[in-house]
Amino acid sequence: MTVRVGLIGTSWWADFMYLSPLKEHRHCTVVAVCGRNAENSQKLADKWGVPLVFTDYNALIDSGEVDALMVVTPNVSHYPITMKALGAGLHVLCEKPLAMNYQQAREMAELAEQKGVKTFVPFTWSFMPYARYLKELIANGYLGKPYHCNLRYYSGYSRDNASQYVWRMDVAQAGSGALGDLGSHFTHLAYWLFGDITSVCSHLGQIGEHAPLDPSGQAYELADDTAVLTLTFDNGAQGSVHVTTLAYAGASPIGTTFHMDFHGSDGTLSGLSDFETRQHISGAKPGEPIHDLPIPDSIWAGANRDSVMETIGDVYGKQEFMAREWVTAIAEDKPLRPDFREGAAIQRVIDAAIKSHQERRWVDIEEIQ
Repeated sequence: MTVRVGLIGTSWWADFMYLSPLKEHRHCTVVAVCGRNAENSQKLADKWGVPLVFTDYNALIDSGEVDALMVVTPNVSHYPITMKALGAGLHVLCEKPLAMNYQQAREMAELAEQKGVKTFVPFTWSFMPYARYLKELIANGYLGKPYHCNLRYYSGYSRDNASQYVWRMDVAQAGSGALGDLGSHFTHLAYWLFGDITSVCSHLGQIGEHAPLDPSGQAYELADDTAVLTLTFDNGAQGSVHVTTLAYAGASPIGTTFHMDFHGSDGTLSGLSDFETRQHISGAKPGEPIHDLPIPDSIWAGANRDSVMETIGDVYGKQEFMAREWVTAIAEDKPLRPDFREGAAIQRVIDAAIKSHQERRWVDIEEIQ
C-alpha cells in the first residue's frame, strides 16, 4: 500500500524531520506541501520533488489528493487544521503540544477515535536510544519500586530575544512558552517512564528580555521562558521537571542538554545527552558504585554513536520511528504511540501546570476538563 502524504508547514523542522525521512519510505509518497508563503512552499517542494503546492490548508484537505496529513505549524493552528483533516477521514500526525488547551486536544482525540484513523504526536526525544534504553531498564525492574525522578531540559534559544519576536513566546500563538515547547517533551518522558501523573504544582518564569511587539507592531502577552513542575504519580512516586530557554548549555549546534535521574527501591539510573557527543546512561544497584550502562547494540540498530546529530538523522531518517513509523502503521494497520489520546493526556498536565501557577497551589489533573 502506498500512503499519499501531505505536509503543512515549511520550517527547517518540517524539512529535516519529516520530508527527508519520508523520501525513501517504502509505503509513502509525499504529494503536497502547504505553507502561507507560496515561494517558500515551492522551494521546499522543488527540493524534495513534491508535485503539489498549496497556500491554503482547506484546499489541500478538500483536494482528495492525500490520505494522511502532517501538521507541522505553530500551536494555534493545530486544532483547526487537524479537526478539518479528521473530518475528511485523513490520518494525522500533529506536532506537540497537541493543542492550545486540553479541551481542544480531547476533541481531537475523540474525533480521531470516531473516524478510526491513525494519529501520532511526535514527542521526539522518547525515540532516542538513551531514552528507549531507560524505558527498557525501568520496565524490567532495574529501579524496583519507583521513588522519584528529576528531568531537566536546558536550552538557550531565548537568551538573545530582546529585539526579535519569537511566536513561541506569544501566548496567543503558542498557549504557553517553555512549558509547552520543551516541557511537553519531558512531561511526556516522565509519564512514559513513571506512569500516570495525578497532580502538579508549578512555577512559570518570565525572566529573560523579549521583543515587546509582534510583527504587526502590537503588544502581546508574553509566555513563560522557564518552568518548574513538581509531579505526583499514580504509583506514589514523586517527580520534577525543569525546562528553560535561557540556559547557556555549551557550544553544541543548538545549545541544549538533557539530564534525567531516576531512583527506586532497587536502584538508580541517570541519563545525559547533548547535541554533540554525549548520550550516556549510568546506574547502580544498592552497594555498587555508579557505573556506565552501555546502550545495547540492539537499541542502536546501526545508528551513528559518535555524533548526536548523526544519531538523530539515523533514528528518524532510516529507522522506523516518528514519521516513518506513522506511515508504516497506516499502511500495515499496526498499533502506534503516542497517539492523540496520549498527546491529550500531556496537554492536560500542561493545563494543570498553568492553573497551578496562576492560583499558586497544587492542582489535581482531574480538575482539568
